[in-house]
Amino acid sequence: MLNEDWLDAIKWDDKGLVPAIAQERGSGKVLMMAWMNRESLALTRETGHAVYWSRSRGKLWHKGEESGHQQIIHAIRTDCDADVILLDVEQKGGIACHTGRHNCFFRELQEGQWAEIAPVIKDPNDIYK
Repeated sequence: MLNEDWLDAIKWDDKGLVPAIAQERGSGKVLMMAWMNRESLALTRETGHAVYWSRSRGKLWHKGEESGHQQIIHAIRTDCDADVILLDVEQKGGIACHTGRHNCFFRELQEGQWAEIAPVIKDPNDIYK
């Protein structure tokens, strides 16, 4: 059995969750933000692939389980308060967002309007069947 003291150091919220940011290895781009619970963080470390907690589905979400766009873990970090996880990932397929874009942060505030600044790489209807 693995020592799980490292999990006890995380400051989980009242629902047992912690925000997790996936940052692309090499480019440093923030790809996405998701939630993790104890089990998903432990599985991420154990498997070397990102596993999140889907609040909308109420279950574990192995990133790429439907799309094939897995995130390979190179490092797991926490911030100074131990209440945010930062994952250093290799993004398989170059698509992190369910909208078919490279990352989830494709809207930018420009002159009081949200403008889409990144193209769709692949139509989500072709990704999720």
